[in-house]
Amino acid sequence: MSDLSYKVIVGLEIHVQLCTRTKMFCGCALRFGTEANSRVCPVCLGLPGALPVMNRQAVEHAILAAMALDCTVAEFTKWDRKSYYYPDLPKNYQISQYDLPLGSHGHIEIPLEDGTTRSIRIRRVHLEEDAGKNVHAAGNFSQVDLNRAGTPLLEIVTEPDLSSPEQVRALAVELQRIVRYLGVSEADMQKGHMRFEPNVNLVIDRAAQQFKTPIAEVKNLNSFRALERSVAYEIRRQLDDFLETGRTMQMGNKSTRGWNDVDEVTVLQREKEEAHDYRYFPDPDLVPVVTTPQWIDEIRARLCELPVRRQVRYVQQYGLSAYDAGVLTADRSTADFFEQAVGAGGDPKRVCNLLTQVGLKLAKDRGRDLPGLGLEPGAVAALAAMIDRGAVSASAGNTILQAMVETGKKPEVLAQELNLIQKSDAGELEGLVDQVLAENAAAVAGVKEGGKKSQKARAFLVGQVMQKTKGQANPKVVSEILNSKLGGS
Repeated sequence: MSDLSYKVIVGLEIHVQLCTRTKMFCGCALRFGTEANSRVCPVCLGLPGALPVMNRQAVEHAILAAMALDCTVAEFTKWDRKSYYYPDLPKNYQISQYDLPLGSHGHIEIPLEDGTTRSIRIRRVHLEEDAGKNVHAAGNFSQVDLNRAGTPLLEIVTEPDLSSPEQVRALAVELQRIVRYLGVSEADMQKGHMRFEPNVNLVIDRAAQQFKTPIAEVKNLNSFRALERSVAYEIRRQLDDFLETGRTMQMGNKSTRGWNDVDEVTVLQREKEEAHDYRYFPDPDLVPVVTTPQWIDEIRARLCELPVRRQVRYVQQYGLSAYDAGVLTADRSTADFFEQAVGAGGDPKRVCNLLTQVGLKLAKDRGRDLPGLGLEPGAVAALAAMIDRGAVSASAGNTILQAMVETGKKPEVLAQELNLIQKSDAGELEGLVDQVLAENAAAVAGVKEGGKKSQKARAFLVGQVMQKTKGQANPKVVSEILNSKLGGS
């Protein structure tokens, strides 16, 4: 294989369930986990004579997402019927958008491991309704739950600009952050709010010739892990298949494959249909959507700073690591709280440590977001200032933050009540240092000898002082006193 090289080409289709109160074309309420077929009506059941009515909020959510992805929003678009038969599609067609999508020609920035970003082109963004759900757990037969039928879905299709499983995952993660920031979707994959379908093939260079493997589309992936691993598997499978059979795009149609999460392999399902197989035509029961400048301006006013831009800004403005900036910007409410605490006077790095090491863990344990803990940004800023001026240690600050959540009390009050105020009075601490030096002659000699043992001996002496003060001595002040008495730095 020394004369062979290849390039990975991946385009991604993403279905995002929009968080509207009702379905796309009827008034049925959207509720997860309700009794099967309890949220249905003549429209979503596809009964004769039932007429659909467009959900305006779903259209506005879709336009907002298209704007965030820098798409051109169509001035005129229409609804089309995508015809196919499947048990969970009672009308035998899906209402979608074919040749006139709501948004097109956009892009999304994804963060890379080196802290930079890469732009991935967005081909189209369009609205459609979801199908129902087939259930296979009752026995040797299948059942159909149509509660999900008619749910508003935003389909986002990228250009084939992705070149690794890691980039595919990064795009999916970033898109989840974006739709959550915008408030257009909860994007909870455990509830099926986001589903991914990567289209994968290889461009192989061999013996001065170029070959393209047939495109494989992996259907309905509902986790980042499955998405990344299925793409990685497809790369290996297609390369092995080419080496064994020589099959290229000209010799085989695009195929649809499923993901076996247990064996971590893709499984052939069928040869992929082309657009003409679906017999698209305009839906005669729905009027087109015409966007006016005023309507567009109203929706554009809801845009916010996107998470990847916020993440980069946190690194540049606050000096945070790319990792910490990513943790803080993963959720909009967390990022907003962080900035409020910094705005109240908290040091950015200190506030970041308090929130990422304690606050977010407490929020996760309680099943809520960070603001849901009841903390005040100003109180967190005050606690950060107490740590920075040495009033309490960093570890004591973590204890105080947890107590703030549990009691609602101010950090200054809790520091006193929990006896966590650091002793920084040099005069008071000097007597304790003298006592420790007198009791530990061997360690003193170790410090004066220098070499590798010196730092260990010095740390031991600091620890002895801390022990005598029950952890309340300011270790920085103790070290300064030791240095003045024993020399060193």
